Amino acid sequence: MLTNGPVKLDPSGGSAEPRTLRLPRHAGAGQWYPQRHRWADRETWSAEVSDVLAAGERSRRAPVVAVIRLAERDRIVSRFGGQGLAHVHDQIAAMLSADLSRHELIGLDGDDGIVVLLRGTADRQVGRRLGAMAARISRTEIRLGRDSVQVTPICGWTSARPDTGVPALLRQAQDAGDVAGTHLDLIPRRWRADAPRAASAWLPRSLRTTLQVALTLVLGIAAPFLALLGLYQLGIDLATPAYLIVTAALVVTSALIWAEGLHALDPPKLPPAPRRYPPASAVIAAYLPNEAETIVETLRAFLAQDYPGKLQIVLAYNTPHDLPVEDELRELAARNCRLVLLRVDGSTSKAQNVNAALQVVDGVFTGVFDADHQPDTDAYRRAWHWLEAGADVVQGHCVIRNGDASWVARTVAVEFESIYAVSHSGRAQLHQFGLFGGSNGFWSTAVLRDLRMHGHMLTEDIDSSFRALLDGYRLVYDPLLLSRELAPVTLRALWNQRMRWAQGWSQVSRRHLTVALRSERLSGRNKFGTSFLLGWREVYPWLSLQMVPVIAFLAWRAGGLDNLDWAIPTFVLTSLYTLTAGPVMVMFAYRLAAPEIRRRRRWFVAYLVVSTLFYTELKNLISRVAHLKELMGERQWIVTPRERST
Repeated sequence: MLTNGPVKLDPSGGSAEPRTLRLPRHAGAGQWYPQRHRWADRETWSAEVSDVLAAGERSRRAPVVAVIRLAERDRIVSRFGGQGLAHVHDQIAAMLSADLSRHELIGLDGDDGIVVLLRGTADRQVGRRLGAMAARISRTEIRLGRDSVQVTPICGWTSARPDTGVPALLRQAQDAGDVAGTHLDLIPRRWRADAPRAASAWLPRSLRTTLQVALTLVLGIAAPFLALLGLYQLGIDLATPAYLIVTAALVVTSALIWAEGLHALDPPKLPPAPRRYPPASAVIAAYLPNEAETIVETLRAFLAQDYPGKLQIVLAYNTPHDLPVEDELRELAARNCRLVLLRVDGSTSKAQNVNAALQVVDGVFTGVFDADHQPDTDAYRRAWHWLEAGADVVQGHCVIRNGDASWVARTVAVEFESIYAVSHSGRAQLHQFGLFGGSNGFWSTAVLRDLRMHGHMLTEDIDSSFRALLDGYRLVYDPLLLSRELAPVTLRALWNQRMRWAQGWSQVSRRHLTVALRSERLSGRNKFGTSFLLGWREVYPWLSLQMVPVIAFLAWRAGGLDNLDWAIPTFVLTSLYTLTAGPVMVMFAYRLAAPEIRRRRRWFVAYLVVSTLFYTELKNLISRVAHLKELMGERQWIVTPRERST
């Protein structure tokens, strides 16, 4: 029997049940359903495009040639045959007709690609227009007899010029589509002759970072001090206003820390038990050379999940070469029908692996995890409580499980409690939205397919969170939805991880802050939270540093530090208040931490000392350097090493 629901396409491209479908007669050469458009073979289409290009010399906007292919093409042909693929093309063309004007063309490129010629569209609008087409195709269930499928469109495009022949334009669009095909994020890629290169790429990475650290000191300390000094020589004394601004910044930040902690003390109650538990999926994204030591342990933890419904576990991984652990994985999959292995050739990022896995995911909701995570056995049960109650995304609490490995790992273990047990929980209550943190996050599969992960963003998780928020989806946070992961064990690994996070947040801020503040969908509390997360957190690392040049200038003006009056009530009170932020955060973290971390009291004491003397300023420094790297176009993903937990 054929089902009426969406078809699960076998990741191998085959089908466990070959069949021949009786389909409605699809449009033949010469015409198709929308009367104002028509299919054309490559020769006819090329001739018409040539005429358009010749006429386009009189237009100030160059025509655009786009090629749309389907990531599931081979699987559709394997299951439904060439006639099924033709019928899919017909339905896609019918959808696109609503977005095309009469003077725009559509055809086939001779290689199972749909070619679209757009006219009169400014280059800055082409990506948005094609992206809307791709999103519409992705959301639509395409009927094939009594079955239906959902497809992932892959789109590449190029601006057409009269001096470039149609075959060359098609090759350019196809080449751009090949790049889009490695991401599967529904973003149309434009063909470019030469990829842009960072201006500082010729310098060794370590030297670039050293110079950038020095530049932050010049910009953050020397330049403000010299500015205050120069203005003073001109008769303008800004020392007092500067001091008050910096003090206010510190006080505001401390107040927000207090607010988050107090709100975290009263987490939301778990919704009532659902009446049913639908099929669910787990997507575990892995870069196997890095995670070969931990991946089998991770999969066994997922196979031990206590979930009443069907649970599909998809390991979406990439590797530059075959590894011995793949044989062990295949043996594990042969013994467990729930486990699906998906090797994503050509992938270079977690986002690409997750997007590829969406082609085979069949759950109503999907948990996304890194390859070192081990969720509690009731994680899927608990997540479905929230999703069934109306949430679109629920983020859980990530706990470090290798804190004994080094002092760095111990520091991160307590820091994660301050982040996940306090900040995420308190912010979700205070700002009325949660954030997907990249792992231990559960999505409605339909929402995840709609939004995808954008691999060009260094923190694709935070980017997807704000895209979901801006699209009106509901994100919640559950501090008792636990999953355990591995922390970096060396300072170098920690630096690289946090540099990517900081630079990724900077990218998200540039992309979404203004849009969020103008959004009519967001409430006032949503916008306040967005302003804090995407605005204030970017400015604060520079503002906090200004206390150094301000006090240095005041000391110079007074003739030395000994001549400053340190007993001014305002200075004393604000200093005492801001100094409470660190101990308060540690206190809240200890109170709300996962049980196995809370038992390590010495870790919290050590964290208070380390964060006060060193770690807090290290994170601020990383944020400042990340801003410089982003401005210089230096975007490099450095994989965080994973070691087997002990």
